[in-house]
Amino acid sequence: MTHHMKRVTSGAVALLAAAAVAGAQPPAPPGRVTVVGPGPTNSITDVPGIKVGHHTRSDSGYRSGTTVIRTEQGATAGYSQMGGAPGTKETDLLKPGGQVRAVQAIVLSGGSAFGLDAATGVMQWMEERNFGVRVAGGVVPIVPAAILMDLGRGGDFKKRPDASFGYKAADAATSNPVKSGRIGMGMGAGWGMGTASVKLSNGYTVAAIVGLNPAGSPLDPRTCLPYGYFLELGDEFNLVQPKSEECTAAATGRGGPNDGSDNAPRNTTIALIATDAPLFDLEAGRMAEIANAGLARSIRPIHGIGDGDTVFGMATTPPDKQLGNADLQAIFNAAADALGRAVVHAVLESDKVGNSRLGYCQQYPSACVKRTGAKK
Repeated sequence: MTHHMKRVTSGAVALLAAAAVAGAQPPAPPGRVTVVGPGPTNSITDVPGIKVGHHTRSDSGYRSGTTVIRTEQGATAGYSQMGGAPGTKETDLLKPGGQVRAVQAIVLSGGSAFGLDAATGVMQWMEERNFGVRVAGGVVPIVPAAILMDLGRGGDFKKRPDASFGYKAADAATSNPVKSGRIGMGMGAGWGMGTASVKLSNGYTVAAIVGLNPAGSPLDPRTCLPYGYFLELGDEFNLVQPKSEECTAAATGRGGPNDGSDNAPRNTTIALIATDAPLFDLEAGRMAEIANAGLARSIRPIHGIGDGDTVFGMATTPPDKQLGNADLQAIFNAAADALGRAVVHAVLESDKVGNSRLGYCQQYPSACVKRTGAKK
């Protein structure tokens, strides 16, 4: 190292030390957008204009459910589909440059391809209230959908979501905080449902909701901590390294392929990213693409031939202006991180139902000693 480089490095260290002594962080570069922290409820409904409803059944042979994200006044949307086994409806409509630029709802459901029927119930609910694209004689609600494969996972193969699930979930939708766990699309998913949000220094909020049902795993087998643990904001996960004996026992004691365990043949992670930033349809699609690719940091392996991983992107503010690249990149990166954090919340907050996998804190109690409350 040259004398000049040593002098510059020493100066930088001195400045950082002075900032630490003063209790301050080094100033961000001009124009840089930073993370403020999780939103008020750390859930998808922290984004204004979002309502979420679920219909869940775990009785009479059912173990499945449907989640509806309602934006009945219309929201700009895009999507990203990766993996070899998708189950979707109306996604082609979201390709940039088409006639329709806004959706009234997004449906995320269990039930494999049968579960796409849930979207019909949401359309019925919307039509009854005159929400949709106006055409001669009435309205056509725009309701794209994606499903995950949970058929027979602890329930009767014939007991799956239909149009009534979508109707009831749409009717139940509110802007109240969303709780992660075995609800809606998360009931039959291998790892449940999770949600998270983040507030950015540019004033915008980005949030995610996910049904976690991958062929891969969200847990690092070397540590038995979630892969996405490093994305934590504040102490939202509040985990510690589990004891090695718990990690070993968990690795040797996993159940069969139908209980939601790793390598189950019934896969697919489905999600929605939302923001109140004014995005155009191309930008909403780009946000979904980056978030979907970002799943590789919290699930391994990802986007396999048996996965139909689909992520929707949604912007609840009309695109009345073009955001700069700094804002867009910050929003897109926040989307990927929020989805990764939602994955971890699904892992931590989904309890055992029937013969589903054990809750994380049941399997690794030593990792959860700092978590409090019924599910922590």
